[in-house]
Amino acid sequence: MSTEIKVPVLPESVADASVATWHVSVGDKVSRDQNLVDIETDKVVLEVVAPNDGVITEISQEEGATVLGDQVIGIIGDADAAAPSEDAKSEAAPASAKQENAPEAPSAPASEGKEVDIKVPVLPESVADATVATWHVQPGDAVTRDQNLVDIETDKVVLEVVAQEDGIMGEIIHAEGETVLGDQVIGKVQAGGKPASAPAAKEEAAPAADSSSDSSDVLTPSVRRLIAEKGLDASKIKGSGKNGRVTKEDVDQFLKSPAPAAKAEAAPAAPMGDRTQKRVPMTRLRKTIANRLLEAKNSTAMLTTFNEVNMKPIMDLRKQYQEVFEKRHGIRLGFMSFYVKAVTEALKRFPDVNASIDGDDIVYHNYFDISIAVSTPRGLVTPVLKDCDKLSVAEIEKGIRELALKGRDGKLTLDDMTGGNFTITNGGVFGSLLSTPIINLPQSSILGMHKIQDRPMAVNGKVEILPMMYLALSYDHRQIDGKESVGFLVTIKELLEDPTRLLLDV
Repeated sequence: MSTEIKVPVLPESVADASVATWHVSVGDKVSRDQNLVDIETDKVVLEVVAPNDGVITEISQEEGATVLGDQVIGIIGDADAAAPSEDAKSEAAPASAKQENAPEAPSAPASEGKEVDIKVPVLPESVADATVATWHVQPGDAVTRDQNLVDIETDKVVLEVVAQEDGIMGEIIHAEGETVLGDQVIGKVQAGGKPASAPAAKEEAAPAADSSSDSSDVLTPSVRRLIAEKGLDASKIKGSGKNGRVTKEDVDQFLKSPAPAAKAEAAPAAPMGDRTQKRVPMTRLRKTIANRLLEAKNSTAMLTTFNEVNMKPIMDLRKQYQEVFEKRHGIRLGFMSFYVKAVTEALKRFPDVNASIDGDDIVYHNYFDISIAVSTPRGLVTPVLKDCDKLSVAEIEKGIRELALKGRDGKLTLDDMTGGNFTITNGGVFGSLLSTPIINLPQSSILGMHKIQDRPMAVNGKVEILPMMYLALSYDHRQIDGKESVGFLVTIKELLEDPTRLLLDV
């Protein structure tokens, strides 16, 4: 008996999704609730777990493929089907391992070369300092040119520091968590050196390094949540997933383990059952988010006004042209491009909303850079889509997708995060029906989009069921009056309800 692996049902505001990462391969045995694949939408990454025990017999959609809600992307067969596959894998493994290790077989004594400094990148003037987030290598490890050695976290982005030359990792001067400055030396690489240890030693050390990794990037959201709820230390849990990834099953096994370490982790001094807690320092990004949100609440006269929009015209337009649009431009037509187009046109008509306060001055901008709120494993960030008035619908869709992927992979640059006159946040992808978004300083306003939901509406004296969405505009009342804020929001409503006006500029 086989079981289909399906894409989760997507909210109406999400057109499609992409297969981000398969954590299993054909022939792998899987257990109930094991995370099989990550599905990425414009805003979030969804986990698809196994509904039952079995073995992966088919993967029909590879990583990077565009998929729709409820689409079948793989098959789980009976567990008995795994036996031949496992035998084949066990036979192939030694040859594969041997081939991978072949170049390293003639291990030579370490050869000395020149020392190369590992430095923090030069930070912009607006960034005072940074934090050493994650070292990806340890002293004695072999490194290759352009290999990522360490992640440096600033208030807004994570910067990668790569090796300048081949060699071996030398001294680590500044450990994870330490505060560093731009151009500061944080480690050394012995250029041209070769590791003295044999390949076998490296093989034994590798799993330990994988399992001890406490990086949030290695853990899936559900596993991070489970570890936090149980008050565990991820570095103590041995991962059995792909590349040493810790799975839910690993956490459950750790909790059931009679080992003293596991018991000590679960119950500190007195028997408290599941009532444990764990204190974790905020990341630099999370502290920055907290400070900026508090500053926005305390330093602005923030007010929120609401409206609602009938999304049927846009949904009909997408349905009519979706196939030809994707064939022509190589990307699916979503809702965010319509939102960006409507906001850009409204900003042209209401320049006060496209302005910001600087001291006692109001600065008016003659360009239209829009920040798009993106949820990432490290927290909410707002990368900027620049010159939106000059972009076509297809260019907007591609730009948003690129920012979302860079945010997921931690590849956003300072340039991606700099500027922005107005922010759009779409809580609808999480199921939010209504919210009051907080202004993204130094901007003066932010637009919240929400879940598209069928509701009974009065149309020409009759009740019709229409796909409706609430709009919420939060704005700084010191700069923007009620007349401008309401007029701005009504303009967006009218443009979305009659998208032809966006093309005719009327």
